[in-house]
Amino acid sequence: MFIIRPAQPKDLPTLLKLARMVHFINLPADNDLLTSKVRKSLSSFASKAKSERERQFMFVLEDTETENVVGTSAVISCISWPGFPHVFLKRGRREFVSKDLATGQVHTTLQFGTDESGPSEMGGLILAPGYRGHKEKLGALLSTVRFHFIGLHRAWFAKRVIAEMMGAVTPDSHTLLWEYLGRRFINLSYKEADLFSARSKEFMVSLFPREEIFASLLPPEARNLIGRVGEETEPALALLQKQGFRDTGHVDPFDGGPYVEADRDSIPLVQATSLKTLGGATTKPTGMAIVSFEPKDDFRALRAPYALDGDTVLLAAEAIEALGAKVGGKIGFTQPAGVPPADAVTKKPSRKKARTS
Repeated sequence: MFIIRPAQPKDLPTLLKLARMVHFINLPADNDLLTSKVRKSLSSFASKAKSERERQFMFVLEDTETENVVGTSAVISCISWPGFPHVFLKRGRREFVSKDLATGQVHTTLQFGTDESGPSEMGGLILAPGYRGHKEKLGALLSTVRFHFIGLHRAWFAKRVIAEMMGAVTPDSHTLLWEYLGRRFINLSYKEADLFSARSKEFMVSLFPREEIFASLLPPEARNLIGRVGEETEPALALLQKQGFRDTGHVDPFDGGPYVEADRDSIPLVQATSLKTLGGATTKPTGMAIVSFEPKDDFRALRAPYALDGDTVLLAAEAIEALGAKVGGKIGFTQPAGVPPADAVTKKPSRKKARTS
């Protein structure tokens, strides 16, 4: 069984290994920064965050058979405020026409921008390679639990929710967009700039020009990275698009990956989340749902077979035990769209031999 819980200090070595696989600004491959994030996360789960600026939640996915952490995801209540902006490059379009030549050119432009309005952010989702493609769709579980959590605690999150999609980077963690654009103004490597931005955005605001930059001046191999996601990020983008996230026209200044956003209260999974009463065990489930239990200062969630009886949820006995919930208590409940029908949950596999080729 796989269960989602808050990240703990004991998870830091694994989180650091996962962070080194990618370069997310909200999952830095830095032990001190990760330690701070875990500390803030635990304080947030305990409702002890001093303000929305300190409120962030880091989840880990644990394989209960091995007790190994195999993935993580996060949701941050507020990513910007006056003096600590969210930074981006805004994509534009400039068209020039020559009457004498009877021809014209359309150019993509990039312009540095900032946002201090304080949106919430989905981020930090990464699944260990050995668990990708798992039959239980663990990557989707790590993503869905964030919407489930927002649905249970809407007041903790802004009405606008954004997500930074990882751009295409090389196997050795470089990107030609930064080399040919960002580094012309900020003499740091991609990894150095990305890591430093987790502490402060001042260097970006002070050193990046505010004028429009014509992307046509960049080499094609760098220009073609603008607005593109890496191959491993495509499933995450597709999942967010199904939840109504749309392209903002903004891209990350470091790798060119697009930013997408959605209205918190219009996200289907947020709308589909509510508190229900746990009614006991069932041996005749009718579907699969994301369910959670929040004992004091803690959180547990998993995907489990369920049956509904009004506002009462019946779960498989194994799921109730894993959650640590009590019959008659309240649990979080999200039934994602497209869940398998009842017979798919209970049907036994065919005894026919599979064809091989």
